[in-house]
Parts: sequence; C-alpha cells; structure tokens
Amino acid sequence: MYDTLTTTYTFNCPMHGETHVRLSRFRRLEQLPGTQHPAVFRVEFECGCGEDHPGLVSHEDLDWAPLGLHDGTQYVNLMTSRVEALASELGELAATRIKAGEWPWSFFCWPEERPRPVFPSAFRLLAPAASGDRVGLLVRCPACGKVSVNLVTRAHVDVPFVNDREVGVVEHLFHEDATATAAEFHAELWSGSFDARRLGLE
Repeated sequence: MYDTLTTTYTFNCPMHGETHVRLSRFRRLEQLPGTQHPAVFRVEFECGCGEDHPGLVSHEDLDWAPLGLHDGTQYVNLMTSRVEALASELGELAATRIKAGEWPWSFFCWPEERPRPVFPSAFRLLAPAASGDRVGLLVRCPACGKVSVNLVTRAHVDVPFVNDREVGVVEHLFHEDATATAAEFHAELWSGSFDARRLGLE
C-alpha cells in the first residue's frame, strides 16, 4: 500500500481504478474501534479525479512504512557492487537520525508551548492552504492529549525527517468533541490567525 521511494499510498478510485496519494492529501484520519494491535484507520483523501474518497490504512502503513523499515526493494550498492536491501539502509539512516535527536515528524503543541515528536497516526484533519504548498494540520498531542493546529509545508507531512524550521500555530484551545473541533479547525484555518513559531528541533 505504501511506496517508500515515491512516498505515496495506493488507494482505489471509482473513476480511475488505482490512485497514488501523498499523506498531505489525506483530509481526515480516524482510528476505527475494535482491535488495537494492529490498529486500523479510516481516512478520507483528496483524489486526482477531484473527489474525496474513503480508504483504510493500517497502523503499520501509516506510522512505520514511510521509514522504509520493512521495504522489500533491493538496489545495487555501487560501493560494494552487491545487491542489498533498501530496508537495512533506510533503517540505519532512521536510527542514526533519531539517536541524534531528530524525529521523523514533529508539530508545535500550543497548550504546552513546545515542539513535540509525533507519528502520522496522531493527525486528525488536514486541509490545503488557499495558496502555496502549505497544509493546515490538526494534531492530537500524544503527551498531553490536547489538540493543536499547525500550518506546515507539504514536505513536512510527506517526507520523514523533513521538519520545517518555522510553523504557523493557531493560538486556540479546541474542544474534545470531534464535530465541533472540525468546524473550529476550518474556521481558524481560514481566519489568518496563525502565529509563526520556531521549532527548536536542531
């Protein structure tokens, strides 16, 4: 379902059959009730046909597949002239960066006034900005459980370890109720009330 090299998920489209979308084109993520291991998420994504479609994504595909830890692709290592597994190369790279204090994804938690590491399974709503390559991102903080809204680049969402140096932050405490939060999110996203905050992740 997830292609590490193109950073895209594969879904079905009623019009085109198969479509490939990046994480920044997801619009809503919701963990389904029931089994927790593995957890399954219902997503809505913006398809190339112009419509939003539903899909299902496993916890593995959402949080771990983008790191390439289980990618079965092989490549020819030009240094050794041997065929090697891409997963081992990407796994070493991810481990090195995490040990150095970098996290694959991050966001700014407004209630805590600090940047926090996060996985995509903590994303709840995404919406494209009116112009440019920005995305409004509503995240439930894994540490405090509160919801924050950040304005980030698409690369910040799509590519692991690409963290924006500055993000827009909505200074607003959102309701726990999902329906009310979604309405507030859309209202705040277009209000222009984002405040630039620096993520101290260097």
